[in-house]
Amino acid sequence: VIDWELPREDYESLCTLSNQQRMVSARFWLNPRGPYKTEADFWDTSAEAENFVQQSQNRYSAIKDMPTATLNNGKTIPLIGLGTWKSKPGQIKEATIHALRAGYRHIDCAEYYANEHEIGQALQIVFAEGVVKREDIFLTSKLWNNHHSKDSVKPAVQKILKDLKVQHLDLLLIHWPVTGNVGPSVQPTVKETWQAMEELVSEGLVHSIGVSNFSAKKVDDILTYAKVAPSVLQVEVHPYWRQDSLLKYCKEKSIHMTAFSPLGSPDSSSMFQRSGPKLMDDPILTAIAAKLNRSPAQCLIRWGIQHGTSILPKSVNEGRIKSNLDVIDWELP
Repeated sequence: VIDWELPREDYESLCTLSNQQRMVSARFWLNPRGPYKTEADFWDTSAEAENFVQQSQNRYSAIKDMPTATLNNGKTIPLIGLGTWKSKPGQIKEATIHALRAGYRHIDCAEYYANEHEIGQALQIVFAEGVVKREDIFLTSKLWNNHHSKDSVKPAVQKILKDLKVQHLDLLLIHWPVTGNVGPSVQPTVKETWQAMEELVSEGLVHSIGVSNFSAKKVDDILTYAKVAPSVLQVEVHPYWRQDSLLKYCKEKSIHMTAFSPLGSPDSSSMFQRSGPKLMDDPILTAIAAKLNRSPAQCLIRWGIQHGTSILPKSVNEGRIKSNLDVIDWELP
């Protein structure tokens, strides 16, 4: 350790670990008659400091019956995950901490979202608190369009892992079936990208692979040459865009479907110049929510589960993050 240093970023990450827990206990030397009656007496510290770990653990909620699906490779994916797209700088770190403390065990990330370093910081804080371990969490990320060549896939994933501060991804998706080239076909080809991703599975850097925003026709093409079949197809799904035929196709091919924008993507109107009714304001939805004494968001999340998908509600508000998870012990009639 003499002739090298930790990079400043890594040093500071270790300095921000929130868990300050003694590994050595003085309980063997404690006695009700003294001279040391408590750990605080022995170490000359406040009782508050000695209770830090217990206080940290009390922040966590246990979700005993979190619904899951089994992928075609035997891996398990929790059906409710935290979406992390389109968050302002600094917001997603706290949102991820709130979500994991609330009971979420599925975090959906992407290279393009440019916030995976914040999620990595959040994971380090949560892991240090000693309740949630890496193996408890299902982490997804996605390759952006400029990292489809066989020579750029692995470096892109290594950067993702460095930002998230983990050793592997549970799921890696091709974000879009485009690369930015202009011409009669996509170049580099999806086949080139897919085969590079298969190598990452062999190396253990990624446990499952899949695609996002792909049609059934494009997935069919992958199946003609894939040695590792797609485990997941992530697409937009909600009651205004049910994707019934695509969902049926996925079930026939043993591919799990994950729904992004399950609340109807309320912020997409301005981004995509979309007009028309807003799903969250639909009178049928609001009537159902009032009848069940639930929020419209909870009813949409519950609909997604019963529709047969995993779902990725997105929020940076601690109250809504918790509320979005309160869909486990009831069903839509």
